[in-house]
Amino acid sequence: MDVHISLAGRGDLAARIYRQLLEAILDGRLLAGEQLPPSRELARQLEVSRNTVAVAYERLTAEGFCEARVGAGTFVTARPASSGTRRAPVGDELRPLRVWDSVDVRASTEQVTVPFDFSVGVPDVRLFPFESWRRLLSREYRPSMVQSAVYTDPAGHAGLRAEIARYVGVSRSVRAGASDVLVTHGAQQAFDVIGRVLVAPRSVVAVEEPGYPPARELFRSLGARVVGVPVDASGISIEALPSSARLVYVTPSHQFPTGTPMSMERRSALLDWANRRNAVIVEDDYDSEFRYSDRPLEPLQSIDRGGRVIYVGSFSKTLLPMLRLGFLVAPASLQPALRKAKQLTDWHTETPLQAALARFIAEGMLGRHVRKATKEYAARRSQIVSGLEHYLGSSLSLVPSAAGLHVCALVRRPVSVSSVVDRALEAGVRVEPLSSYCMGSPVEGLVIGYGAIASDRIERGLRRLARCF
Repeated sequence: MDVHISLAGRGDLAARIYRQLLEAILDGRLLAGEQLPPSRELARQLEVSRNTVAVAYERLTAEGFCEARVGAGTFVTARPASSGTRRAPVGDELRPLRVWDSVDVRASTEQVTVPFDFSVGVPDVRLFPFESWRRLLSREYRPSMVQSAVYTDPAGHAGLRAEIARYVGVSRSVRAGASDVLVTHGAQQAFDVIGRVLVAPRSVVAVEEPGYPPARELFRSLGARVVGVPVDASGISIEALPSSARLVYVTPSHQFPTGTPMSMERRSALLDWANRRNAVIVEDDYDSEFRYSDRPLEPLQSIDRGGRVIYVGSFSKTLLPMLRLGFLVAPASLQPALRKAKQLTDWHTETPLQAALARFIAEGMLGRHVRKATKEYAARRSQIVSGLEHYLGSSLSLVPSAAGLHVCALVRRPVSVSSVVDRALEAGVRVEPLSSYCMGSPVEGLVIGYGAIASDRIERGLRRLARCF
């Protein structure tokens, strides 16, 4: 690779070239086995004589940091003296906006592996048809697919937008055409784009309590005053919505994290409230594909007649977490601004990935995957429901739900849930406290996922969890 060398300043040119190459070797930027640029080429780039570069190379070779191979070039032989020694300046005088001192982002990548993993919001990657996906993706990276090699529409790949509109129209009765869909890097970027367009500093955003932390923290980072609104068995409390709120974030199909669906009466009441208050509703439909009983209720978007709802979906939980593809469906009045915000954020989502997903949907593979995964998740959910009743019935009360990748259970008696979670982790069982999803007074309970754990581990994991109460 090209090596940056500066000849600014005074002194022997060969010595300066030598010192900078030595520093790159010692701090690990140049690794053992890598070839230094040919002396003739480096001399041309630096506008010095070839002999000057040759002197520097000879000194590195004499000291054992490099070796010259006849007919091949000069190669690094030394291992780095240490790793991580080269760092950016500290910048003590620079500070981020104060809001970032309090933004709470949990890094899931830091989690240690445990034998009984009941993590929330994680699908089983073993169910994903990797071979079919590899075939589709390889097709899009062929040289003949030249349209993928240029900057494209910020709103997304035309074929994918059409397939998403058709898919959510059939599977969820969402009212949308291809032009109403904007493709994003997962649901989180959809929230970011929405926030950029609709959230002004100090404006009020209402979220469910308990609720989804990444969404509320994102709105806070944009300067909004985020207000938690309690939820009950029917959904978000309309009476508790702040009158000043101009954006309400909800998860009506499978409330996160309790799992209860918003009743039809509550959906109608929320839409009426938004019409009276000139407010926008962000409907996050994050995992409702996986439904195990009961008929699904109409999405807010499909019964909205006032153009108040922005519908957000994601393929990260349906397919793979690393597949950062999501979308939003917005009223026509907001689409131009949302498109501009998406373009300013990152221009467009990776085109070959979008094209592959478009074919994945068009060829029926998404539908087959969802049916297969739903059958598997239903069996796991049944095991967990039975196991909770059998092993933890005296400690936990299951919150009714009929969809998604997790269940929620409330404690029946006073207990330190955080201590239970800690003891469970020591025993190799990962569960999450319901309180971690609360902004204010914590609600005590556990959130138990079944996407990441194999069926043959569920019962043993629940038995271990029961011993931690």
